[in-house]
Amino acid sequence: MANAANFDIVRSEALEGVAHGFFGHSGCLHQFGYGGEGDEQVIRDARASAADSVLPGGVLVSPHQVHSPDVIMVTEAWNDSATGRPEGDALVTAASGLVLGIVTADCAPVLFADVEAGVIGAAHAGWRGARGNEQGGVLENTLEAMVSLGASLDRIAAAIGPTIAQASYEVDDPFRQQFGADDAPFFAYGEVGKWQFDLPAYISKRLMRHGVRHVEDLVFDTYASEKSYYSYRRATHRGEPNYGRQISMIALS
Repeated sequence: MANAANFDIVRSEALEGVAHGFFGHSGCLHQFGYGGEGDEQVIRDARASAADSVLPGGVLVSPHQVHSPDVIMVTEAWNDSATGRPEGDALVTAASGLVLGIVTADCAPVLFADVEAGVIGAAHAGWRGARGNEQGGVLENTLEAMVSLGASLDRIAAAIGPTIAQASYEVDDPFRQQFGADDAPFFAYGEVGKWQFDLPAYISKRLMRHGVRHVEDLVFDTYASEKSYYSYRRATHRGEPNYGRQISMIALS
């Protein structure tokens, strides 16, 4: 099993007192997701070791992510394997002993906790999931699921983990046109016909608009921080293998 001591782990002050961690890839370990190269058992062992470092004896629960706004209410663990996991892009629970895990590679991992209520959540928030559809976005849906378990919006703390930063996130006009006029502050002019999109700020604003008062952005750029994080966009630009994932976890002890 991978040695958790080798993991590059960042924690949030906003979630102080809550078992959690945003994992990078110290020692070049960045394969926390199924679906790419790598032996499934090695990946499973690395995930289990990371979960154990967050909550000794905790059981990892992680979905098959599909860039959706869908949230899974977790009451018990399922088998952590490459196949058979339920589809969704966020998890919430009030059950102790479960370690909620989300994998990312430029999208934002967002961890949530209402300590008083004993309710936690984890969301994978790329621009599609964060923007959402007529049924809402993954962030708002995660918050509503937490409220349904007894959490209160004014008590929930949220932490945005390592994600691609605005300086590294160039998008084109068709991308910009998918957002409204109210979203203009999240786009800076770049080269002709190009924009720089601020995904972490966009996520923070959506959370605050929905009533979350305490939001922390850890301000780690996955694209620029090559020694610590895998970046899908960086790998694409360099023509490198396009699969690597970091993982973010939270648990109730």
